[in-house]
Amino acid sequence: MTVSEATIYHNPRCSTSRKGKAYLEERGISPQVVKYLDDVPSAAELRKLYDRAGIAVHDGIRTKETVYRELGLSPETPEEELLQTMVENPKLIERPIVVTPKGVRIARPTEVIDEIL
Repeated sequence: MTVSEATIYHNPRCSTSRKGKAYLEERGISPQVVKYLDDVPSAAELRKLYDRAGIAVHDGIRTKETVYRELGLSPETPEEELLQTMVENPKLIERPIVVTPKGVRIARPTEVIDEIL
């Protein structure tokens, strides 16, 4: 797998995100790194990622973040509203998101990356 074939949506301050990046590198993969807090994906990009991962938008949100509670978000919140809120508050995006030609996974636990290698 080449650099252009693997992408990780990464937060270098997150230990789980660092583990996901290291997991790829240990397998000889140098992923394209998207620091999503700086280079925030659009709502359409997030929708595409979650659709490829086969998960609901709510499954890609960090429910333990204070802003999640402050904004009154829940599993019943319409997906389009969740997506827009994630764009406006990118720390709500669950990480790391790993993308390969075989699919997309939120790498929690890290080993789920194997499913798309």
